[in-house]
Amino acid sequence: MHVYSAMFELRLPCRSLKGKRGIVKSILARARQRFNLAAAEVGMADNPERALLGFSTVSGSRMLARRQLEELEEWLVEERPDLEIVAAEIEER
Repeated sequence: MHVYSAMFELRLPCRSLKGKRGIVKSILARARQRFNLAAAEVGMADNPERALLGFSTVSGSRMLARRQLEELEEWLVEERPDLEIVAAEIEER
């Protein structure tokens, strides 16, 4: 069993926490549905212009688990061109 996690720091195009909440909730829900992985906002909750999102997946194959998180990053770039990925980290736990 292989457990992989990904952390993405995002720059958001909003000025209020209410606007941020809408963007973050949408990304997390769609990522869970599309990629079948665990997802949560894990930091920067009080900053309306930034978000730190964490994702996790478990697989019998290292290659498949890592590739799933890489595809998540590619999907995020394509799906939300209004966001900027400031930092991305994928690692095995």
